This record gives sequence, structure tokens and C-alpha cells, in this order.
Amino acid sequence: MIELLPGLPEGVVGVEAVGEVTAHDYETILIPTFEAARARHEPVHVVFVAGERFERFAAGALWDDTKYGFSHFRGWGRVALVTDIDWMRHLTHAFGWLAPNGMRVFPTAQLAEAAAWAAG
Repeated sequence: MIELLPGLPEGVVGVEAVGEVTAHDYETILIPTFEAARARHEPVHVVFVAGERFERFAAGALWDDTKYGFSHFRGWGRVALVTDIDWMRHLTHAFGWLAPNGMRVFPTAQLAEAAAWAAG
């Protein structure tokens, strides 16, 4: 499931992965949220939290993430990943250079700092 994070700065979309994240979550929550944000402000800056309540991504969710991310490549601003999950941190360090405006990993204790960085 995807939950929206309230109270972030203008131009920053915050989401938290909870339990299992599925393709349905991308199609019904994440993509419409990003599209609405893109209509108001581009590029869209993102804070993505995968904390203690996150369990896993379903295979279809990862595919939707990849397709959507690349189809809107130039529309992304700064992307902050907030997690203590080692494999996510390592993948972000390995592939973060693909984010056109920067991608950083923050520990879960630094959510406020991640939001401030994403906002620029």
C-alpha cells in the first residue's frame, strides 16, 4: 500500500510504502498523485519512505515504477529515499545517478532533512 505524507513543502510529493506495494497501488494512488503534482509544478520533487512498516514490492509494482519513471524522465526533480533497508540504500547509491536532478538516501530518523533537501 502507498500512503501520502502530509505537510511537505510546495512542489514536494511524499509517499510511504506500507506492507506490500502492488501494481494496483501505483495505478490508483502513486501515478495519479504524481500526475496531479506535475500539473501544478514541474519538476516534481519526491520523498519516498520505506520504513519499518514496509514489507516488499510485488513484481508488478517494480515494473510499473520503472516504466513510469523513465516515461517521465525529465519531469523529476530531487528524489529523497528515506530508508534503513540496506538493499534499497545500495541500489540507490548504484543507480541514483540516473535521477536527472539528484537522488539521495536518508536514514528514517532524518525525514525532515530529506524533505528539506528535496524542496531545494
